[in-house]
Order: sequence, then C-alpha cells, then structure tokens
Amino acid sequence: MEQTIFKAGNSNVVAIPSHLLIKQNLKAGSRVVVAEMADGTGFVIKRVEESSNVKSGVGAEFKKWLKTVLSEDKEILDELSVR
Repeated sequence: MEQTIFKAGNSNVVAIPSHLLIKQNLKAGSRVVVAEMADGTGFVIKRVEESSNVKSGVGAEFKKWLKTVLSEDKEILDELSVR
C-alpha cells in the first residue's frame, strides 16, 4: 500500500492503515521501534514488547547493584556531593 510522507509539526509522518494496526495489536500511544534495514533499502517498524517484570524500566538486578554501590561507597559519594 503506497503512503505519502507528510509534515506534522517538526516531524515527518507516515500513516499506518488501521487494518495493519489491528493485525499487529497496535493503537495510538503504542510504543514501536523504527529501524533501517541492514541493506539500507527501507525501514522496519516493530512493536516494543512490554515486559511484565520490569515496570519502571529498571531491572531488579540493576536495583540490587545500585543499592550495593550506594551502600559501599556512601562516604565517597557524600564527599563528592558537597564539592
């Protein structure tokens, strides 16, 4: 299906036909990734998969690591914060 690129504010936009949105389970506000194809001949639009175990975008492993670093390096970080 041929589409036309149009301006919307400072952006260039391509409308996605509603039957494709339905088929791909997408709607206004859905998050997608737009990537150039490896051969440089076009673009691919992929749905961002929602992860049920990472609600804030920060994983449990990172939170554990951060807590450890903040605890172990508290004196150094306190000193740096006053400089």
